[in-house]
Amino acid sequence: MVMNLVKGILLTARDIVPISLFLIVFQVFILKSPIGDIKSLIFGIALSILGLYLFIKGLEYGLMPLGSSVGANLPLLNNKALIIIFAFILGYTTTLAEPALASLAMEIEELSVGTMNNRWLIHAVALGVGIGISLGMVKIMYKIPYTHIIIPMVLLAAILAYFAPDNITGIAFDSGGVTTGPVTVPLNMALAIGLSSVIGGSDPLIQGFGIIGLASITPIITVLLLGIIVRF
Repeated sequence: MVMNLVKGILLTARDIVPISLFLIVFQVFILKSPIGDIKSLIFGIALSILGLYLFIKGLEYGLMPLGSSVGANLPLLNNKALIIIFAFILGYTTTLAEPALASLAMEIEELSVGTMNNRWLIHAVALGVGIGISLGMVKIMYKIPYTHIIIPMVLLAAILAYFAPDNITGIAFDSGGVTTGPVTVPLNMALAIGLSSVIGGSDPLIQGFGIIGLASITPIITVLLLGIIVRF
């Protein structure tokens, strides 16, 4: 047990330490700027290593098995409409928990001098993710080819981007990116794979993946629509 713990922490450190060393070397020798509080820096890196290790283990033992189990048992509802509604609620609520989205929304509200309320943006993105996850469930249950859904979504986003105000377009596409966070991705992907694995004639490699892509493109559409409505 202890050996596995040490091994896991060392493997996590292997990912974080090289990045930290690169930044330190770049600042000291290229930017020629001294490092501030060395002790705080080392302590912060150590906390990052431990925190990332604990988070990964939390996903491994908690969120991912739970999402997969729920997905595998969804057919017991015997009601496709309820499954779609459940997927929407899950996508919506997990997005509200994304820290990256909250940070992005606060930055936008500050730069726009309050023109766009950060709660509007957060709920617009959450709405988009909910729609995207719901479309993913529809794709899995009805075995719809992925391209038949994603191509119209991309075309719709391109059309809306043409009509949306210039200063909302970049925000919309960045909003789609922040949905691929540590809460949304593992839970919703496990849900999709769990559902696709129990549906007869469904290949989890074909139907189970792609849901995160849908959850990334639909928020772009909803934020572009928000920009058109409020003329940010």
